[in-house]
Amino acid sequence: MTDAAPTPPDLPTDAAALRALVLAMMAERDALAVERDAVIAERDALAVRAVRLEHLLRTLRRLHYGAKSERLPDAQLQLGLEDTEAAIAKVEAEAERTDPALRQERAARRRAGRGKLPAHLPRIEVDLAPEATTCPCCQAAMVVIGEDRAERLDVIPAQFRVLVTRRPKLACRACSAVVVVQSPAPARLIAGGIPTEATVAHVLVARYADHLPLYRQAQIWTRQGVVIDRSTLAAWVGTAAAELAPVVARLKQIMLASARIFADETTVPVLDPGRGRTKTGYFWAIAPDDRPWGGTDPPAVVYTYAPGRGHAHGRALLGGYRGILQVDGYAGYKKLADPTGRTGPSALAFCWSHVRRGFYDLAKTRAAPIATEALERIAALYRIEAEIRGLSAAERHVHRQHRSASLVADLGVWLKAQHAKLFARGPTAEAIGYALNHWGTAWSASSTTAASRSIPTRSSEACARWL
Repeated sequence: MTDAAPTPPDLPTDAAALRALVLAMMAERDALAVERDAVIAERDALAVRAVRLEHLLRTLRRLHYGAKSERLPDAQLQLGLEDTEAAIAKVEAEAERTDPALRQERAARRRAGRGKLPAHLPRIEVDLAPEATTCPCCQAAMVVIGEDRAERLDVIPAQFRVLVTRRPKLACRACSAVVVVQSPAPARLIAGGIPTEATVAHVLVARYADHLPLYRQAQIWTRQGVVIDRSTLAAWVGTAAAELAPVVARLKQIMLASARIFADETTVPVLDPGRGRTKTGYFWAIAPDDRPWGGTDPPAVVYTYAPGRGHAHGRALLGGYRGILQVDGYAGYKKLADPTGRTGPSALAFCWSHVRRGFYDLAKTRAAPIATEALERIAALYRIEAEIRGLSAAERHVHRQHRSASLVADLGVWLKAQHAKLFARGPTAEAIGYALNHWGTAWSASSTTAASRSIPTRSSEACARWL
């Protein structure tokens, strides 16, 4: 027995009615097709956004949890975030174009959360008055009863201009002798060159503050019709460097007269002509900054290039500095110290943060009771420093002698006792050894008595002197 054929629906027998039914079904089909296409487009957009967000999440996880060799530097991470955020914004903008209600909702959200533009910026007001100012009913003149104001941030691209200096020549027609009077030409940073001092300063700021290479600056200028070769910009930079050299020398001289300075060195790749690759050079930096201790002098830093990292370069950099030198644990600095203060720094000040780092790495990854207790002891010193920050030097000295000196002394005794119980090559013993090694140098390098020594004044932020 076979199934009965399906009964067809009741269809109109009238041709016009049948035609209307077919047209209605076709219109419904087209509407469904449009809705389907919109759903597919939204699905694809969400899929793209999901992929980019997943990529961003993986990047953030690698930065936070990955091995050090796999972690992205902050600048590189920012580049990835910019691309991802721009792609998300593109998808959202396309969605707004197809959904007026969504556009209105997001516009209101932006207005509510954008804040106010800085008051010091100049305001250019644009009035948008109706074309007709007479009443549409009685044709009488209408009056202003209020207004809506909206502010947007506008920018004028860097504008080049030519500074023309005119120097009229004056002569006397009544005298038989020819006497010509003219104002002397103003001095130029680059004799015979076209840039003003402001132009050269602009190139320097773009190059060293904004990290914009000279060839890119040349490309930007070319787009505005100012064709300046990269090598010319480089010549301007070199001339400015020569002009600023006396200022740098004087700044360094003032810094070396400070009672305490920071010193550090960092690697920098340097072109090595003839070898087809770069070599490693070093930027040595010295810097004073007494603001956390209530100092009134502004902070400053001077960089000096050296081809190596040996203590000879450090000695040449410091130029016989006699005060307290705050440094990291690099052994080269220890060769510079002279307790008498005749040939070098009278004392080296090491860094609590570097000591703390070794114990922190141990306590973070495993159960390490010794490392945990070391962190707690150092944290007690940090808390005292946080409480007395901003007080005068005399007040901080009193607090440290009464509250911190005994804690530091006990910490030294405790570290030696723990070190004697451990294997010499273990990670905990190495962390303690690092502390004791620099601790001893700090004691031997200081020519002051134990009662006058002070512990770090900025222990959580920079290198600081030990007791």
